[in-house]
Amino acid sequence: MVISITDDASRQVHEMMQEESEGVRLRFGIQGGGCSGLSYKLGFDYDVNDELDMVDEINGVPVVIFKQDIPILEGTTIDFKQNMMGGGFSIDNPNAIVSCGCGSSFKAKEREGAPEKC
Repeated sequence: MVISITDDASRQVHEMMQEESEGVRLRFGIQGGGCSGLSYKLGFDYDVNDELDMVDEINGVPVVIFKQDIPILEGTTIDFKQNMMGGGFSIDNPNAIVSCGCGSSFKAKEREGAPEKC
């Protein structure tokens, strides 16, 4: 398994999926940007490219990951935390060697990305 999704995150994703059409999957990946060069993409997607995407079910959640992103995402855990200000997903990636102060971007050993100003 490339990534892990906690029970709290799985419940939240399933709740959000109720508002989507049938056949939706959680797409998780990375893109260039943010203070440190890379940022996470987390959203819903209906399209899958068999040549470019890995499709899996993780803790009951249908997940799509761009195959090119797997080395940087390997071992990552997606969690959902609830607090007085609301809630949000948190991502713990053991491959992130630098994270920015705002917590929205990172740098990986294998790929630096395209740093921007926060």
